Amino acid sequence: MKEYRLTDWLPTTKKEVELRGWDELDVILFSGDAYVDHPSFGAAVIGRILEAEGLRVAIIPQPNWRDDLRDFKKLGRPRLFFGVSAGCMDSMVNKYTANKRLRSDDAYTPDARPDMRPEYPSIVYTQILKKLYPDVPVILGGIEASMRRLTHYDYWQDRVRPSILTDSGADALTYGMGEKPIVELVRRLKRQQPILDIPQLAYLTKEVQPQEGDITLFSHEECLKDKKKQAANFRHIEEESNKYAASRILQTVGRQTVVVNPPYPPLTEAELDRSFDLPYTRLPHPKYKGKRIPAYDMIKFSVNIHRGCFGGCAFCTISAHQGKFIVSRSKKSILKEVKAVMELPDFKGYLSDLGGPSANMYKMRGRDEAVCKKCKRPSCIHPKVCPNLNTDHSPLLDIYHAVDSLPGIKKSFIGSGVRYDLLLHQSKDPETNKSTQEYTRELIARHVSGRLKVAPEHTSERVLDIMRKPPFSQFGEFKKIFDRINREEGLRQQLIPYFISSHPGCKEEDMAELAVITKRLDFHLEQVQDFTPTPMTVATEAWYTGFHPYTLEPVFSAKTQREKLAQRQFFFWYKPEERKNIINELRRIGRKDLIDKLYGK
Repeated sequence: MKEYRLTDWLPTTKKEVELRGWDELDVILFSGDAYVDHPSFGAAVIGRILEAEGLRVAIIPQPNWRDDLRDFKKLGRPRLFFGVSAGCMDSMVNKYTANKRLRSDDAYTPDARPDMRPEYPSIVYTQILKKLYPDVPVILGGIEASMRRLTHYDYWQDRVRPSILTDSGADALTYGMGEKPIVELVRRLKRQQPILDIPQLAYLTKEVQPQEGDITLFSHEECLKDKKKQAANFRHIEEESNKYAASRILQTVGRQTVVVNPPYPPLTEAELDRSFDLPYTRLPHPKYKGKRIPAYDMIKFSVNIHRGCFGGCAFCTISAHQGKFIVSRSKKSILKEVKAVMELPDFKGYLSDLGGPSANMYKMRGRDEAVCKKCKRPSCIHPKVCPNLNTDHSPLLDIYHAVDSLPGIKKSFIGSGVRYDLLLHQSKDPETNKSTQEYTRELIARHVSGRLKVAPEHTSERVLDIMRKPPFSQFGEFKKIFDRINREEGLRQQLIPYFISSHPGCKEEDMAELAVITKRLDFHLEQVQDFTPTPMTVATEAWYTGFHPYTLEPVFSAKTQREKLAQRQFFFWYKPEERKNIINELRRIGRKDLIDKLYGK
């Protein structure tokens, strides 16, 4: 194992800054997460990117906002700017359950302590810094700021909030994956050049010079008065997040305007490799010695092989943050990281995941890129797989084979969710279909640690259409293939399906039928959840406004505690304590016919 010194991590204290012989810092990053020097943790990535630009960077993880603010003062003022991120998750998703109950743990904190970050750190940290250092720019980044860059519905406060720029007082925010905008930002600041035309930047201004192609959304105040306008806005936001060449978005709030510059084009393979190949220690900072950081434990033996997701699921923020275009790492970069993982002291030869936002989208892209450049569909596979999409699985098989042939690798598991609709898709190219069949067998026979996770999410065709998920019949087809390959290989593995209740469009009757269908398939469901409305998803806007953002047609959503529990209980039809309530509910909704199907005559 490689021996590390304290100076191999980015500094977090004055003493660590002095150990490097620095008397001034260029950038100071504040993060709501513990500092893990690993490419899965955003603050580490941005810190290392800036370091590679020759800057002196420090990270202050989980500063104490409740005392005399010494954590915000201890490193003084940076030469260029403060960077603020709430962490790898939106702080409210991190702190509260779908039922708005306070969580008892925080996976991104040493020993999972739940009290180490405030609600909305992006706002709290920025306001503190602006009071202490009013003349130093504060730049927001990370998922919380990214998803709240425009007027959005906040489930936890049950109200429509303006752009996080308004509430925080930050000078600007970078949305999406931040490597490109942050590098351009520091280059401009060093040369004292204007920054407001940098792609992937959002800012507030009192005066806007109109540009050709600008999209002007309904104002924040209009959205407060009219839910349909809020729904209509979201279609533009999502479409522009998923286009090769997007438009600038403008939204008035009070006497100011939020300007969201279009995103950068997707990274190249070389650019993504560069981000992953930076000199991470891949370890938590030594200050956490003897403490466990659950989020790190989960990923420390895994390797992320691509970014982006073209699934476009209605309830998911991945495409809004990472984009729908897949950017894949080179085999060389992936193998380099696998070898680094093998050097970790407690590595026993088993990789927990070789994946990404989805397990099997590596290297997939449009056959004709010119078609992709004109496209504004949020999903490349819903309602049907795009005929221009190359679904060849052979590059992914090549990665699996290369990793498994390394001496010291006993097994590489796939922990990311598998898109079985891609495995069932019949391409016009026979070689592509052959690669998919080979991949399916290899995945099931060699890369499942006893249980394979898939996400049908529901059984109702109508609900699945709103979710932008494939028909449930495809899950049945995939289950037959899974069972057959298990028999042929002499294996006894389980297929673990994930389901969601209370999603927009879902009624109690749909959940009752889900119970009957999953019983018929002999499933006792475990991996289930209530829908949580998180900022900047189609499903959240439909849930709050009552209108689908693309059609502006009314959509029903279960909102009260009683409605949600009535739906959720159907997941657990097999539990004796739920039986009486379920029978009563089926009688109430006029579906006595389903009682016999669930419980016999």
